[in-house]
Amino acid sequence: MSPAPGNDPRQDNPRVSSPEDTAVGLPAIANSLRVTGESSGAKRGLLTLLNVNKKRGFDCPGCAWPEPDPRHPVEFCENGAKHIAEESTRRKLTPDFFSRYSVSELAECSGYWLGQQGRITHPMYLEEGAQHYVPIGWDEAFDLLAEELSALDSPDGAAFYTSGRTSNEAAFLYQLFARKFGTNNLPDCSNMCHESSSSALDETLGIGKGSVLLDDIYQADLLIVAGQNPGTNHPRMLTALEKAKRSGTRIITVNPLPEAGMQRFKNPQSPRGIIGPGTQLTDLFLQTRVGGDLALFSAFNRLLLQTAEHSPDAIDREFIDTHTHGFDEFARSILEEDEETFWERVLHATGVPREDIEETVAMVLASRRIVVCWAMGITQHRHAVPTIREFVNFLLLRGNIGRTGAGVCPVRGHSNVQGDRTMGIFDRPGKAFLDSLGAEFSFDPPRHHGLDTVETIRAMRDGKVGVFLAMGGNFVSATPDTRATEEAVRQCRLTAHVSTKLNRSHVIPGARSLILPALSRSDHDVQETGEQFVTVENSMGVVHGSSGTVEPLSPEMRSEVDIVASLARRVLGRDDSVPWEEFVADYDRIRDRIEQVIPGFSNFNERVRRPDGFTLPHAPRDKRAFPTHTGKANFTVNAATAPEAPEGKLLLQTLRSHDQFNTTIYGNSDRYRGIHDGRRVVFVNPDDAWELDLADGSYADLVSEFDDGVERRAPHFRVVHYPTARGCAAAYYPETNVLVPLDSTADISNTPTSKSIVVRFETDSGDYAAV
Repeated sequence: MSPAPGNDPRQDNPRVSSPEDTAVGLPAIANSLRVTGESSGAKRGLLTLLNVNKKRGFDCPGCAWPEPDPRHPVEFCENGAKHIAEESTRRKLTPDFFSRYSVSELAECSGYWLGQQGRITHPMYLEEGAQHYVPIGWDEAFDLLAEELSALDSPDGAAFYTSGRTSNEAAFLYQLFARKFGTNNLPDCSNMCHESSSSALDETLGIGKGSVLLDDIYQADLLIVAGQNPGTNHPRMLTALEKAKRSGTRIITVNPLPEAGMQRFKNPQSPRGIIGPGTQLTDLFLQTRVGGDLALFSAFNRLLLQTAEHSPDAIDREFIDTHTHGFDEFARSILEEDEETFWERVLHATGVPREDIEETVAMVLASRRIVVCWAMGITQHRHAVPTIREFVNFLLLRGNIGRTGAGVCPVRGHSNVQGDRTMGIFDRPGKAFLDSLGAEFSFDPPRHHGLDTVETIRAMRDGKVGVFLAMGGNFVSATPDTRATEEAVRQCRLTAHVSTKLNRSHVIPGARSLILPALSRSDHDVQETGEQFVTVENSMGVVHGSSGTVEPLSPEMRSEVDIVASLARRVLGRDDSVPWEEFVADYDRIRDRIEQVIPGFSNFNERVRRPDGFTLPHAPRDKRAFPTHTGKANFTVNAATAPEAPEGKLLLQTLRSHDQFNTTIYGNSDRYRGIHDGRRVVFVNPDDAWELDLADGSYADLVSEFDDGVERRAPHFRVVHYPTARGCAAAYYPETNVLVPLDSTADISNTPTSKSIVVRFETDSGDYAAV
């Protein structure tokens, strides 16, 4: 086998400097311009950026944070600029590339190098036993997929995976195709990220989405940002936090690591932010141990209940009595533990001083309107669902649901992951949705539950899923237990990926494999009836249009709508009554049918053409109505728990670098944390490092410890002394996904436990594979 390409950086010797305590500012502007020029060219790149997140432009494929009104002329962040630069690049990945490199050679390359090769220009096919992808016509590709799908013993032998960037229109057709084929096997990236949020919120409030709008952020008295790093993962959120701060909002940050974005923000949209000192965002930093958030919020709730014994206004009894269920049982569970034992447990689980917890509660008592924001630092633990339920308990105590400036705010990562779920991308759809879908398209959808992401991997491993189709994403790198996942994928008869760029999932194929090149969000989409646009739903339930402007690099690229509809017609046959061709010709026709199936989309085509789109209904927010099994908001009892690391071990959380969006690696640096030209680093508290004899700059293998007896090793990580919480460590994914067992998942949601991995450190083996 030939060696990996010589221009693929090996990350052997990253440079380390002091972490920064300020985010954005001039460095972000300079870096945005640099990557845009290098990838797209100055003119093409800048013209594209000027259309990002505009009312008549296209939605950034990055995070799902909503756009403000009015919108700034430069309504994008540094990572958004990186994402758009990669989409609008002039680099073409043609069939010649695949004839030059074998699959085995490409499997040795880093994800960063693979993604930098450019946009895929032609459908490509890997025959069984072959080492090189070769060009294939679209008709032949669809025939191959139809052949494999038709040969399955059961429709449940196929899995239809979805990434969050898929538009509402494509997602709706995709789930319709899967269900007409006969399966609810619709795993998606939300299974690995915010499924815990959906599970907890659906049980407690009756709808698995956030309850706040952007104006609520501005009008809150207190914002608690827990388990989230907006500076890297949702940078435009910092602008909203700054606006709230200047109107008097106080901000509490809960995180094991100090993050530059939550310390001081230099807003690049204002002169003061560029040349001035910026805005200090955090008023109180609670540096909790990994997974200590449930204990922390239970302490808040206990103090509020104790205060209410002598000061009744500490809790909102009128709201509780009118709109909630289960308060008495919840209150008993919180108060029954004796004081000394309770505080001993809380302080051990959180590592947060009691005086800081009490100061937080004093701030809560002084605030009428409170929003709690969170992201994957909360959702990827075994006890993630109980933790989020405890967040809801906290808000219910003071009536902070259905009040302006208050509510729950799970901040989603992908730009349309929430919209995909609204469109029916879900392995456990409700009866009402299936009834409506079946009535609209005159068929009986399958009623049994399908497979989520983790269950899909298990089914591949066991030979129960033989065909895997992915709409976007990088399944192999995004999922846990990397070695097990790769082995499972290789068991498939056929893997097919609708993609824009090359990633690791393409080089870990099934027996046969297809790569189908799709238009990106920023590409100009013209069909039979003229220019088309798609729609997306942001993290706060606002649906709006997105119109690409960039001329596609190849006529062989097809829209996701076209790919799904053409495949559906080929598989389901000419007699299928769904007008697939009509949907491709005019996306308005898809929206007409969405309107008939999904509540909240009345007059869809008319309303989505309004400059700001429209907001979907949310009963708890809009009218304090709660579509739960009790008809009220539910208090819950959540057993006190937190992950523990035995002596000599640490709790590791996986995270993104600043040069990264999910598994898309823009570069090998993380300037906010002081990491340059390398990703294989592990952040360790200096006191823990001293006890474990881990010198700063030394190298070690990370070995996870679970009860299944399997050794999972992530080799060759540079130790970086860093001010993380005691007993905790952090490292980037996907390099550390290998450490998470397939069967280590959150209770109820089945989300991988990527934020609480018990690890030990061993002498560096010096041998590692590219991911």
